[in-house]
Amino acid sequence: MSGTSPGLQPPADAVKPVRHPDAPAPGELLGAHYGQCFGCGGDQPHGLHLQARAGEGVSITAEFTVRPAHQGAPGLAHGGVLATALDETLGSLNWLLRTIAVTGRLETDFRRPVPVDTTLYLEAEVTAVAGRKIYSTATGRIGGPDGPVAVRADALFIEVKVEHFVQNGREEEIRAAMDDPDQLRRARAFEVNP
Repeated sequence: MSGTSPGLQPPADAVKPVRHPDAPAPGELLGAHYGQCFGCGGDQPHGLHLQARAGEGVSITAEFTVRPAHQGAPGLAHGGVLATALDETLGSLNWLLRTIAVTGRLETDFRRPVPVDTTLYLEAEVTAVAGRKIYSTATGRIGGPDGPVAVRADALFIEVKVEHFVQNGREEEIRAAMDDPDQLRRARAFEVNP
């Protein structure tokens, strides 16, 4: 990660990430961790509806199509929406570690505009782990996995306990997620960065 700011450089004692034995298999669709999530949830009419798949090692691929509701300048994706797509993709990596983590820092580089109706293909991987800190990187390409790079990001995620969400989230949504009779959906609601 040359050119990365000091806060995103793993320390000398960082270790190589290890994929959890119970992580989804390579190629498996991860699905939404929470229906109301703006990044991946299917219940958000103007959300990204980002689709992520487990990759090899501690990597994932994802994609989303920029819709008119996602524009900033006329006909172009809003930079904040692109940063959200990167954050969602990077956060999904934690599913492969089976770790609950939140974004501590996200540094984004915008390389070229992304037009409305364009599909952005994202690749992300965890590069190092140091205690509760998880270092990762992502790239977004226009039109396909080999298309031109439009955006990229480096991130630092911090491992947290589920209490982080319970103590800081809005009570109504927390209660609804915790009362969900589907045990898997209930657990996954708190798996990744909200």
